[in-house]
Amino acid sequence: MTDSADSFDLAYVPGVTPDKWARKWQEREPRVPLHLHQTPPAEATGLIRGGEVDAALLRLPIDRTGLHAIPLYTEQTVVVVPKDHLIAAADEVTPEDLAEDVVLHPLDDALDWERPPGLPAIERPATTADAIVLVAAGVGLLVVPQSLARLHHRKDLTYRPIGDVPESTVALSWLVTDETPDLMEQFIGIVRGRTVNSTRGKQQAEPERKAKKAPAKAQPAKPQPRKPGNRRGPAPAKGRKPRRR
Repeated sequence: MTDSADSFDLAYVPGVTPDKWARKWQEREPRVPLHLHQTPPAEATGLIRGGEVDAALLRLPIDRTGLHAIPLYTEQTVVVVPKDHLIAAADEVTPEDLAEDVVLHPLDDALDWERPPGLPAIERPATTADAIVLVAAGVGLLVVPQSLARLHHRKDLTYRPIGDVPESTVALSWLVTDETPDLMEQFIGIVRGRTVNSTRGKQQAEPERKAKKAPAKAQPAKPQPRKPGNRRGPAPAKGRKPRRR
């Protein structure tokens, strides 16, 4: 694993966009560079276990042996079709709508299913990028998380939401150790939306600040005792007799 005092290395799989978290990291840890590494899905966990990165943003499920994994969000699943396909005219489709179409199943498929709906292709494309090319060529359709459809956008293709199919969950994963490093705790806090003043993680070791005391209620001023000889009001003006009461 990289020296936490020098940098923090984060891998991420295609379609996942760590930009907002990278910006937040720069605000909180300006002296520690965050290095981003896009990696194929099949290699992400190996990079963590091999110590080549500190953490990875990847899609579940994974082999969690020796790894932590925090689910962050779940993506909408869509079907990618040519713009002149009948499905392009629909707002949303179901698996039954694909029954007569060839649906490609790439080897790096991001959805955890044995076989997509529709008719199987003769061969499975090696990657999602290869499958996109085949969709553009009219060979078949492709069901993927929406972020991958956006990543491989083409002018001659479009996509529509599809229901009743698996969805992809993006998670943050890192190595199980006796004690989580401070910078790892900092990044966990960022992706979970913790504030800078959170007591979790890095801030936990810092001395606790004393709670601010509520301002004391104003006490009514005590009446000052009058001086002797001043009980009957102010002294009369010279040359005049005081009035009798």
